Amino acid sequence: MTDPGRSAPDFDAIPVIDLSDLDDPAGPGADTVQQLGRAAQEVGFLLVVNHGVPDETFRALHEAAQRFFAQPDVVKHEVYIGNSSNHRGYVPIGEEVFAGATPDLKEAYDLSIDLPADHPEYLAGNPLLGPNQWPDLPGFAEAVTEYYDEVFGLGSRLLAAFARYLELDPATFLGSVTQPPSQLRLIHYPYNPDARDRPGIGAHTDYEALTLLKPTAPGLEVMNGRGDWIDVPYREDAIVVNIGDLLEVWTNGAFVATSHRVRKVAEERYSYPLFFSVDYDTVVSPLTVSDSDVARYEPLHAGEHLFAQTAQSFAYLRRRIEAGDLVLPDGARPLYSLGRESSLVGESK
Repeated sequence: MTDPGRSAPDFDAIPVIDLSDLDDPAGPGADTVQQLGRAAQEVGFLLVVNHGVPDETFRALHEAAQRFFAQPDVVKHEVYIGNSSNHRGYVPIGEEVFAGATPDLKEAYDLSIDLPADHPEYLAGNPLLGPNQWPDLPGFAEAVTEYYDEVFGLGSRLLAAFARYLELDPATFLGSVTQPPSQLRLIHYPYNPDARDRPGIGAHTDYEALTLLKPTAPGLEVMNGRGDWIDVPYREDAIVVNIGDLLEVWTNGAFVATSHRVRKVAEERYSYPLFFSVDYDTVVSPLTVSDSDVARYEPLHAGEHLFAQTAQSFAYLRRRIEAGDLVLPDGARPLYSLGRESSLVGESK
């Protein structure tokens, strides 16, 4: 492991890492762990291939998403996310707004770990845990759940590998991954012949520990330390992985949640990110991973951070805040106040 005190400020390409040997920690997998760790430390973004998620599982997910979004708006609104008390369901165009930006031209369907309606956390009013709001579409729930489970398993393997790179017991991270509100989003960007890109629109970091993204077309860009936007190459056989806010704080800045955005293009495309989080009540405190380290971040309550960021970026939740029906957690951070553009707590206040 190189010095984890600061991430390297500059990069001009996104690394591609083969995971074929990842589960052989005493053999070639040790080199794979080093590649993963360096990518997380120096770039914050990487592509993984031979990742173990079956092609047929993704194809079934994609077919299910296409069927869902092809339905009339009135049908999709039967599972509108604003009908949910735990942030699950259909997100129409204009519902989600990034910090300081106009709404993105996209629609989505959001889900997470599917807990029963009589689960104690849901009954107690947890804003992110409980049942999914499934559409009445044959085979949809089954295809989506199978993909969710496969990619969640990959996220667990990667989180364990990142721990090993930092010379930590994998349980340091995975011990807090028992019932997390990790969200899978099915995102549809309709064909838009009038698409015009504007610098800075949509730039953000992700709130959770990791993101595992499977897109159907190029368009993703990441910001390097010079403030330049670098294209993430599109590969049909790859899953894009990036570091989120929680892992930046947890590793005390050894890994950085790199700012990224999606360029506005005319073509229709789909995007399927799994935002891999940790258990709602986990308090993520900076780990000192070298003798010279001092804690450079304040601890974050994982669930409250995730909910506060979500509530500030969705129109239906902002309306509830304005009406006094919803209150942000104490100490809620402003949207996108971590990452390459403002990586230290003292610089983001």
